[in-house]
Amino acid sequence: MFDKILIANRGEIACRIIKSCQKLGIRTVAVCSEADARALHVKLADEEVLIGPAPAAESYLRIDRIVAACKATGAQAVHPGYGFLSENAAFAEALAAEKITFIGPPVRAMKAMGDKIESKRLAREAGVSTVPGTLEAISDPEQAKRIAAEIGYPVMLKASAGGGGKGMRIAHAESELLDGLERAQSEARSSFGDDRVFIEKFILEPRHIEIQVLGDQHGTILHLGERECSIQRRHQKVLEEAPSPFLDAATRRAMGEQACELARAVGYYSAGTVEFIVDKDKNFYFLEMNTRLQVEHPVTELVTGIDLVEAMIEIAAGEKLAFDQAAVRLDGWAIEARIYAEDPARGFLPSTGRLSTYVEPEGTGIRVDSGVVEGGEVSLHYDPMIAKLCAHGADRAVATARLAEALDHFVIEGPAHNLSFLNAVLGHPRFVEGRLSTNFIAEEYGDKFTPPELDEAALQRLVALATAMRARQLARAQAISGQLPGLVLVPPSAFVAEVGGRAFAVEAVERDGAYAVSIDAAPAMELVLRWRPGLELARASIDGEMVAAGCKRLPEGFALTHKGAQVKILVRRRRAYELAQLMPEKPEADTTRLLLSPMPGMIVSVAVAVGEKVEAGQTLCVLEAMKMENVLQAERAATVATVEIGPRDTVSADQVLMTFA
Repeated sequence: MFDKILIANRGEIACRIIKSCQKLGIRTVAVCSEADARALHVKLADEEVLIGPAPAAESYLRIDRIVAACKATGAQAVHPGYGFLSENAAFAEALAAEKITFIGPPVRAMKAMGDKIESKRLAREAGVSTVPGTLEAISDPEQAKRIAAEIGYPVMLKASAGGGGKGMRIAHAESELLDGLERAQSEARSSFGDDRVFIEKFILEPRHIEIQVLGDQHGTILHLGERECSIQRRHQKVLEEAPSPFLDAATRRAMGEQACELARAVGYYSAGTVEFIVDKDKNFYFLEMNTRLQVEHPVTELVTGIDLVEAMIEIAAGEKLAFDQAAVRLDGWAIEARIYAEDPARGFLPSTGRLSTYVEPEGTGIRVDSGVVEGGEVSLHYDPMIAKLCAHGADRAVATARLAEALDHFVIEGPAHNLSFLNAVLGHPRFVEGRLSTNFIAEEYGDKFTPPELDEAALQRLVALATAMRARQLARAQAISGQLPGLVLVPPSAFVAEVGGRAFAVEAVERDGAYAVSIDAAPAMELVLRWRPGLELARASIDGEMVAAGCKRLPEGFALTHKGAQVKILVRRRRAYELAQLMPEKPEADTTRLLLSPMPGMIVSVAVAVGEKVEAGQTLCVLEAMKMENVLQAERAATVATVEIGPRDTVSADQVLMTFA
């Protein structure tokens, strides 16, 4: 077994690997960019090595610097995590040349499976079912048109070296094909240094289901069941679960056997994932093989009890797997939610900034994999994932309920995040019934997320909660020291709560540490409040039912987040409410003649000039953020008055990019 392992990664996966190393008694070395010098993975490791500036191309993707860090620290092995160099055969070869063990599969398997075109050919030869499409890279637009017409629309354009949704575009007609090809090639070139793209048939009503395989260097190959990864946005997974609510035992066994056959065909060992696309009739087709640890590996660990990182390390050290296929048993259900720094209300655009508040939930069956701490920074240079929240239970309903409750108890302030969106998905009837597809988010939410409305009972519970919180605020303010002798202040009990134009008359009377809250003269609720001013999580027992809500303070109330809904509740004393009705409303600023940056990022190109007339839908500029290119288009016909940016300029969210006459 190794004495010291270097982790060639950052964030939550670096922290996750360090934990398994600590369990095995192995010392760890963290590498970091200048932006990550104070990051959590650096604090957790035994040693750290600075390897370059913030951009990944100058730090985490520099093979020479990581190899030098291994030699300088005496690390005998490297775990690459996922992303960055995890599937880079040249990296594994560079380590081997220095007699440093790569904790992953053999180079020949990485090369074969890392190329989507070659992997598809090998899959066909191994008897694995594959999607109709090309086996050769496409670069010529006319060739792309011809092949797409032969396959039949819609088609998928995919970067050969791609992953994580980068370098992927769907074309529903020839009019979308050429722009999709150009964007896919550009993203692939900037993300992977390889602009080869191929075309395959896009399956309608598809599910994304993958098989976890594990093999040692002594010929053992087995699978650990499947993961349902159909809840995706722009080909980026959002929720994953194990097992799948769709598969039956026969389909599961067939998919597992084909995944193992493919792994055997390339002499695979270590952990790997064979991804399939499954249609509504349970026909499954090989998509790709990821020759690394997956982001969503925790759900497999929770239902099998197998530590995949520990297994990878032991396999790399030459040990045999201590169990066979018959010993693999699935226990219960696990669901993972990816917590992203993004703004669902603004089309899921990435967000950045300092985590001013960060409190992880706890509870039975709850697991949090994170790489951040309160006060840390979500940088525009890397993936916007903050953490992975997992819940395990006896069945899918229990796991879902635990995950939803944990999301309500997760407190994040600073950058925008997707906690409410995730909770809304968990409560959606289609998710509850397991009627999933990779189009779920697009079909149910469109391009942006509008929080769901609460039913009347849930809304009234939040009104009661907000009123009790406001009463506690005012009572504390009245208890301030230095008051005039003999002054007696009676805490107010009569309030008006306003929610979305509705007004509720609320009585909140404190009795023996609890509140009796009556709304519109209805029978009083018994509310025991577990909150004090300043906390961003409010918890209360309301008639014996526990309610949790994230809360942001407003001048006269709170913005509460609960079960995916976001509710602003103003709570005023009744006289203050009457006076507030006399106040004029402030008009909103007119931004119709401005192009504002929807997110922080870097300008890739500017397509228009001052004085140019543009039409609705015309491209104005291309903005890169988190390694994804975003095309900003004109909303209506106008004339460009000013252009405030140029190529390679770094911009912030809501910065003015152009003005129009």
